[in-house]
Amino acid sequence: MKKVSVIAAAVAATLAAGSAFAVDFNGYFRAGTGISGNGNGDMSVNKNGVGRLGNENDNYYEIGLAEDLKTGDQTWRIESMIAQGNNGSVGWEDGDFNVAQFAVKAKGLIASDKDATMWAGKTYYQRKDIHISDFYFLNTSGTGGGIENLSIGDQKLSLALIQDGDYKVQDADGKDTKVDSSTGYIFDARLANIGLWEDAALELALAYNFATESNDQKEKADDGVLVTAIVQQGLSNGFNQTVLQYGTKGYGVQAANFWGAGAYYARGTEAFNDASGFRLLNWGVVNLAQDWEMGHQLAYLSGSDIGGQKSGSSLYTGKQFDIDQYSVVVRPMYKWNDTMRTVFEAGYNAGERIADGGVAKEDFGNAKFTVAQAWAMGDSWWARPELRVYGTYHLDTENDKVFDGDDTEFVFGIQAEAWW
Repeated sequence: MKKVSVIAAAVAATLAAGSAFAVDFNGYFRAGTGISGNGNGDMSVNKNGVGRLGNENDNYYEIGLAEDLKTGDQTWRIESMIAQGNNGSVGWEDGDFNVAQFAVKAKGLIASDKDATMWAGKTYYQRKDIHISDFYFLNTSGTGGGIENLSIGDQKLSLALIQDGDYKVQDADGKDTKVDSSTGYIFDARLANIGLWEDAALELALAYNFATESNDQKEKADDGVLVTAIVQQGLSNGFNQTVLQYGTKGYGVQAANFWGAGAYYARGTEAFNDASGFRLLNWGVVNLAQDWEMGHQLAYLSGSDIGGQKSGSSLYTGKQFDIDQYSVVVRPMYKWNDTMRTVFEAGYNAGERIADGGVAKEDFGNAKFTVAQAWAMGDSWWARPELRVYGTYHLDTENDKVFDGDDTEFVFGIQAEAWW
């Protein structure tokens, strides 16, 4: 006689008693291809600074499954998500699949505060992004736990502890990797729903990044702080959001740049211990007329004593420098009917890096213009799935040989994007 697992039977009985197996299937994907004029294939150039429409050369997939298990006044939600990305160059591609989310979130455990949610596991933790540039200006996602939406009067308090990487040291011969020298963590505190004026609310966030040490190894990087204030303004024809962020140490590097949002540039190095930076962002989506909608991004970013240089410029590698930059992106959309639309996107990002007391200076900048003919399931600016055919013109304003001996490039492409 076949023996039934006691654990499996208990799990099945619990699920059957608390749920009708109404699994929440959710996800996101984008996929497409492009042909460039200079033989560069499909291309993506600084999409966080100049916009993502017609400026993505990768395929990216997220598949999520979630289940709500109810018992009395409590709701136990199990969330899971698998994510994977590749360049879409062939029909069958090998690649690592990442368990992006797998967490338990329980609501109703506090009798006096039914909306408070306790959680533990791995999750996308209250991420904040600008859609048209795919820029996550606040992202402390990872493995940890905490409590969300705890009522403090009319405000909602969220507290979390999330692991944030590690740094490994090697033996003198460089062959054997020892146990972690340090492990990073983020203490994340947020206070939301702070009323301001009519249809406006303020959210405050504090991310404190610190590390523990092991093997008698001292962590070279100092602890850093990222402070965020978000003002959400509801409008009769859309919304507008203004964001002010200030970061120190490894978060200072992040705040002064578009690349690596969410990353703490610090583990195992002293290069960023003097860094500080801030950014001022404004973005939103509005109805301009019956058939027109528009999204936009305005950004100013600045930092001082930033160590290293991601672009590989020999002038700044290994040195500290100051940086100032700004970005303007607009995406107007004309709706021909409930399904077909024409979408335009123009973006410009420029700035300068200054090192050696102002003696060494490097300017940088690029622009992009895209026209896309698209078809979507609905007439909203946010309506997805969407099929689009596009043409994109790229211009590098400071390097006349960046595109195989030219400063311009044109890409023709087709893409699908969906979320559900």
